Amino acid sequence: MTPSQHTATVDGLQARLAAYMDKKGLRSTAQRRTVTDVFFRSTGHLSIEDLLVQVRGLDPKVGYATVYRTLKLLKECGLAYERHFGDGISRYEVAHEDEHHDHLICLECSAIVEFENDEIERIQDQIAKSHGYVLKRHKLELYGICSTCRKAGSE
Repeated sequence: MTPSQHTATVDGLQARLAAYMDKKGLRSTAQRRTVTDVFFRSTGHLSIEDLLVQVRGLDPKVGYATVYRTLKLLKECGLAYERHFGDGISRYEVAHEDEHHDHLICLECSAIVEFENDEIERIQDQIAKSHGYVLKRHKLELYGICSTCRKAGSE
């Protein structure tokens, strides 16, 4: 993604958030805008603490509660996914429209790899259809030991 495409994506996410907040009668604050801008520009899976560190690099006065409430709002309006990968930490990722991926999670170092596989998607749709379902969303998380941890364990 080019920098201009990324900016357009962030602008689009901000516009979707603004429309949702307007509909719900919520107000936009400078701190909330800082949190959402940092989050929408992020990649990967951020904990509240991860995002707080990044936001405080721009505005040291932003508190944990502001980040928490903003992520909750983003989740409610469909702009963030909350993920739980078995380690007790909630992580969040940007919910881009028309984008889907699955996850491989290392049980030792907690590394997370995102992947896409058309065959898996086809099989999931086929299974849902055979049971009379139309899939609207799903998540696939595969847990194992990454190659780095396996190599370290064999030394």
